[in-house]
Amino acid sequence: MPQPRLPGTPSVLLGAALLAACATPPPPTPSAPPKPLSAEQIFRESQGMAQLGQRHKEGEEMVRQGQQMVRDAQVQEAEGQRLIDAGRKIIQESEQGYDALRK
Repeated sequence: MPQPRLPGTPSVLLGAALLAACATPPPPTPSAPPKPLSAEQIFRESQGMAQLGQRHKEGEEMVRQGQQMVRDAQVQEAEGQRLIDAGRKIIQESEQGYDALRK
């Protein structure tokens, strides 16, 4: 016995198939070869690289100067601490000498 057909069933299936076909992404388009660089573009890029190189050199020089300043400051700090220690020793000896004279 044949099954009863629902009205509009083929058109629904056809519509679903059309929607599925439209939902698939289109095939990728072939990419065009890259355009050759113009002399102006190459010049601008080389100037940019030169500026980066110059900034890098400036940064290195700043680091070198800062490190030298830190070393110099450490030497001065050590010398200052030596003077403080020597001065405190003299003060202590003087106070002890004063106390010994008062007795």
